[in-house]
Amino acid sequence: MRGRESMFTRGFRALTGAVLITWLVLPLIPLGIWSFARGWYFPDLLPRNWSLRAWEYTLSDTAGVIECLWLTIGISLAATFLSIIVGVPAGRALGLYRFRGKELVELMILAPTIVPGIAVVLGIHSVFIALGLNNTVGGVIIVHLIPTLPYMVLVMSGIFANYDPSYEAQARSLGASALETFWYITVPAIMPGVIVGGLFAFLVSWSQYILTLLIGGGKVVTLPLLLFNFATSNRNDITGAIGMIYILPGILILLMTARHLSGRSSAVGGFGTI
Repeated sequence: MRGRESMFTRGFRALTGAVLITWLVLPLIPLGIWSFARGWYFPDLLPRNWSLRAWEYTLSDTAGVIECLWLTIGISLAATFLSIIVGVPAGRALGLYRFRGKELVELMILAPTIVPGIAVVLGIHSVFIALGLNNTVGGVIIVHLIPTLPYMVLVMSGIFANYDPSYEAQARSLGASALETFWYITVPAIMPGVIVGGLFAFLVSWSQYILTLLIGGGKVVTLPLLLFNFATSNRNDITGAIGMIYILPGILILLMTARHLSGRSSAVGGFGTI
């Protein structure tokens, strides 16, 4: 009976995985075809003419796609790093402690995900101009914290809500320093949450268009801005090529971190070696 249940469970997981992969991949197929098409007209199921012209232009020095790609990666990594630096202690405070006004703090953290992004950025645009952060990469990184921080804080607050701080106290009683306790006890216990929250933060920052456009002022050109420019100019072939490059980092990050998403830490169920 257990064997049948196990086979059923494995079959269900395989079917679910296949459906999910199909659901994710199917919308990308037309994008990939467009990147190699030299005109694709209705009612043809496939283009009549194929070409590498779009990819040759996209990867050339004149297109500026590679520069935009590296700039987008740098901005997203910086926003993710800052989100982790702020989100871990904030999540610990919300997850472990009860204090007056906690509900208000949680509402303020969630506010950027509720209020439309354009309304938020229009409100702080004048502040950024006064601080000299408008039209700068630093300003874009800071403004990306508005949509990324809520995800990081909420994920970490959920992690710390199930975290037992007594392990830290036991480690300190055995002679571990504060740094050793943090590195050998706290970090392994919260690492799955940091990975998940960081993944969300990176992808949210990676996809920002309105915030980058308004704060960057068109001088900070990231991949979403470049993709939108070609999409509105009816260059479907180049749009397809840039779109394939645009989705690649997200897929790679997901594949590299998937094995960590369900990881269990020794610091949660017992002590490792300090």
